[in-house]
Amino acid sequence: MLFMVIERFKDRDPIPVYRRVRDPGIKFPEGLTYVGSWIEPNFDRCFQLMECDDARLLQEWILSNRDLGMTFEIVPVVPSKETREVVAPFLDRK
Repeated sequence: MLFMVIERFKDRDPIPVYRRVRDPGIKFPEGLTYVGSWIEPNFDRCFQLMECDDARLLQEWILSNRDLGMTFEIVPVVPSKETREVVAPFLDRK
């Protein structure tokens, strides 16, 4: 499954997070895959796409990074291509 993880940097300060990425590196539990991320220009939020079959792995990852002061929102998502496949049979129905 895919999950959009929305992180809010404490006080819009990304430095502690990027320091962790640079120094010891942020570790992901086995089975949790980082797909990509996007940061708002004002450093308010980071949008990360993650993939795993067990949401408990996301919980473990969040708990292991709680010292950075970030907050997390986890949103299960479905790729547009797969959604189009589900919607297609309904397009011509009235």
